Amino acid sequence: MTAPLSDIGQAVRTARRGMGLTQPELAAAAGVGLRFLVELERGKPTVRLDRMLAVLDALGLELQIAPRGRSPSGAAQ
Repeated sequence: MTAPLSDIGQAVRTARRGMGLTQPELAAAAGVGLRFLVELERGKPTVRLDRMLAVLDALGLELQIAPRGRSPSGAAQ
């Protein structure tokens, strides 16, 4: 896996802080519980994909999938 949940969690935390949002504010904006958001930011491996996508959407982010060894744009890494 090229983007483990800990990397996604860190990206969520960085984006949230960059937007000046608290965890409760982002949880409310994304329609998820605070506990879920805390666990997502910590990289808990059992997060629900639908909820994670809602958080990414609330931050204006998207999840991209690419073959291993390639970036989502198609360039080799």
